[in-house]
Parts: sequence; C-alpha cells; structure tokens
Amino acid sequence: MDRLEVVHHDGYDPSINSLFVPAIRVTRGRLVFVSGVTAAPVYHDHPHRPEVFDSVPLDAAAQARLAYDHLAQALTAAGCTPRDVVSLTRYFTDIAGDQDVVNAIQGAFFAGHLPASTTVEVKRLATDPRLRLEIQAIAVAPDG
Repeated sequence: MDRLEVVHHDGYDPSINSLFVPAIRVTRGRLVFVSGVTAAPVYHDHPHRPEVFDSVPLDAAAQARLAYDHLAQALTAAGCTPRDVVSLTRYFTDIAGDQDVVNAIQGAFFAGHLPASTTVEVKRLATDPRLRLEIQAIAVAPDG
C-alpha cells in the first residue's frame, strides 16, 4: 500500500504482540471519516426507541462481530477495505470483561493490518444502555 506508511520510533520491538502502530503517514488518497458503529442497526430513529434495540445480542463477542460488520459496510460504501483504516477509536463499557474477545475479533477483521488506535472505557454509550462497544474509524480511500 504505497499511499500509507507505518511510522515507528525509538523503542520499536517487532517481537511485541500489538494491535496498533504508533502512527501512519498518508502520502496520497482521500480521507474517509466513519461515524461510530455499534451492534445496533446503523439506521435508527432519533430520538431512540428502545424496542428497536431489543434484537441486539447482549454478549460482547456477538456485539463486536456486528459492530465490525457495520464498519465493513461503511468502508465498502466509501470505496475502502479494512486495510485502508489508519485510525481506530474503540469505546468500551467494560474493558476488563470485553477487551480480549473484541481484540480477537478485531484481529481477524484486520487480518494483519494494524491501524493507529485508542481504546477508552465509558460509563454508557449514547444509543442504548445494552450496548458494550462502539467503533469509530478514519480510512484513506484510494485516489480516483
């Protein structure tokens, strides 16, 4: 991918298993900003109606799979793939309980690609109190 360049700094150790890189330099392409996605339907009413979210699974693994599916849909619609993601922000309501399972699903989703990323624990997500994970991304679409 000649339009994205991974940047490391002093202290880089390739033997450390990490899910992110410190920085990615964009040399060309078009920026794509993906709104936060969850396991909830992407298109839903505002103000929120709780019954719309009744079918959302309650476990972290199922929610993560749906959230990454929704991220894939947005990326595809914008002409991108997971390999085009340069920055990822993840919001958890329970990092200790959910991070390992989400990391495994994220690893499969990105298939070796490592975006720059930030993980934050929050008290609650805005969409519905049953949601456990929200993912926001920035990608770089190919020129054209």
